[in-house]
Amino acid sequence: MPYVTVGKENSGNIDLYYEDHGAGRPVVLIHGWPLSSKSWEKQVPALIDAGYRVVAYDRRGFGNSAKPAFGYDYDTLADDLHKLMTELDLTGATLVGFSMGGGEVARYLGTYGSDRVDSAVFISAIPPFLLKTSENPEGVDGSVFDGVMESIIADRPAFLSGFFSEFYNVDVLGGDRISDEAVRFSWNIAATASPRGTLDSVSAWLTDFRGDLRSIDVPVLVIHGDADRIVPFTASGKRIPGLIRESRLVVVEGGPHGIIWTHAGRVNRELLDFLIQKAEPMQPVAGRS
Repeated sequence: MPYVTVGKENSGNIDLYYEDHGAGRPVVLIHGWPLSSKSWEKQVPALIDAGYRVVAYDRRGFGNSAKPAFGYDYDTLADDLHKLMTELDLTGATLVGFSMGGGEVARYLGTYGSDRVDSAVFISAIPPFLLKTSENPEGVDGSVFDGVMESIIADRPAFLSGFFSEFYNVDVLGGDRISDEAVRFSWNIAATASPRGTLDSVSAWLTDFRGDLRSIDVPVLVIHGDADRIVPFTASGKRIPGLIRESRLVVVEGGPHGIIWTHAGRVNRELLDFLIQKAEPMQPVAGRS
């Protein structure tokens, strides 16, 4: 299996697992919490078939990557991505971040610029700033994140079961757009993640990405479900375009957090259209699923 080394912890390397398939302009897929690159199952074949080189990697602490006891802040995570991009010598790339992965996209572009990047995509992503404060009233109350961390500490496997029910809006979409087996698949991936990494990542969600977003100078696509119970649309996806010079917002009506599975057809169409037309004038879009 291919790995890139991004650091060391005591006697061992911190290695990131990645997959590199297809040929053409590179598309880098950055997964959400607490999953792995396996979560892109419905996007990878579509991108390869459309003629793109697809690089999907596991964040430190998740999937097949090393599970160190530190480094779950966005400065470190963006540096990990930078080392992967440099090691593979990726240029002209599109960065696609889902959920927590949107933070890597924002912080990478805010820190390292767009020399290697032509465009970016935020799907159900946590930017611009999730934490509710006096000057960020659209955010989510801090007690919500405290509760998540307390539940992880108390019983991480049990927490994950409830989490994925909300991740996919199973009470509404179960048996139609999401099967019990697919939910179990996500649980199995998440259960193998680093307990420390799973917990510490929650604090990273409170990162303020507004400055990073304002610095982005490449075309951006934002895709978000308006029924997202994990990262509320009004606190995140709805606000991202206002901070970026050139962006397009796609609202998936009835879409939960996990739209890359439940609404994969819509997500894939919008993603492929954007990759072809990434410099076209952009207007808000809603509607078909």
